[in-house]
Amino acid sequence: MRQATGVLLTVVLVLSSLPASLAADEQAGPDYSRSGADTCLRCHDESSEFPVLDIFLTPHGNRENERSPFGGLQCESCHGPGGDHSGRVRRGQERPPMIRFGSDTPTPVEEQNAACTACHAADIDTNWHGGMHESAGLSCADCHQVHRSRDPVLDSRAQPAVCYDCHSSQRADSMKFSSHPVRFGKMACTACHDPHGSVAENELRRDNLNDTCYQCHAEKRGPFLWEHAPVAEDCSLCHASHGSNHPALLSRRAPLLCQQCHSQAGHPSLAYGSDGIPAGTGTVFLGGQSCVNCHSQVHGSNHPSGAGLTR
Repeated sequence: MRQATGVLLTVVLVLSSLPASLAADEQAGPDYSRSGADTCLRCHDESSEFPVLDIFLTPHGNRENERSPFGGLQCESCHGPGGDHSGRVRRGQERPPMIRFGSDTPTPVEEQNAACTACHAADIDTNWHGGMHESAGLSCADCHQVHRSRDPVLDSRAQPAVCYDCHSSQRADSMKFSSHPVRFGKMACTACHDPHGSVAENELRRDNLNDTCYQCHAEKRGPFLWEHAPVAEDCSLCHASHGSNHPALLSRRAPLLCQQCHSQAGHPSLAYGSDGIPAGTGTVFLGGQSCVNCHSQVHGSNHPSGAGLTR
């Protein structure tokens, strides 16, 4: 009886010295390798197709943090049990598969993402489910690279290139004459968009486009005594947010932009020609900044005489 009790006590002490998740898996069966990452790194080192050792420079590779993969089952925390995969196989026989990440792998996207959300569920919130990226069948690994010492998508300078892999029209817009400073590394796509989902249109971080713009352009928020209706309604009625070949991200140049809403009847609408002769009913004030020469407060005015947004 004493001998049996001693054996049982030894087993309990051994299991208690292991991470809780590893102890549970050892009890469940020999699916996980006993050497953990040491087993994996015999084949998957810096000479493999995808170098992996940089993971030790990331939070995922921190063995002192029990919440990190390497604080538990190490590589197998994400890639699943590797006992059979690392075992002996006959020549020409394929090794039993493990969870592989990326769009060009046989592992279903749902299974890949489940491995990530097991720890990061709070980071993505509930908006991921049914969001644009989840509905498009993207996996976390399509954007994130966890084996890199610095995930490119978390770097404001490198992040746009990751997004542009899919959003090519936005890449073209960002190279136009007038654009946000995204290509200069002073602003990232996530400054405006939440890639993990949002209740707003186009996965904006704020409830609507205007509130998103006001994060930086607070002086345009108002309230104003004299409001300009399209400004209060939607910034994109006048501006192209990803880039434009017109100044100030305008979707068209004035007066054409203004005349989308304001009729030219009864108001000078044609500039003088190069010879100084009016082309039709012209005015010199339509040169330069066109309508803004007079209506300078196009975003709104608090001046008592500012009904025409001229002051």
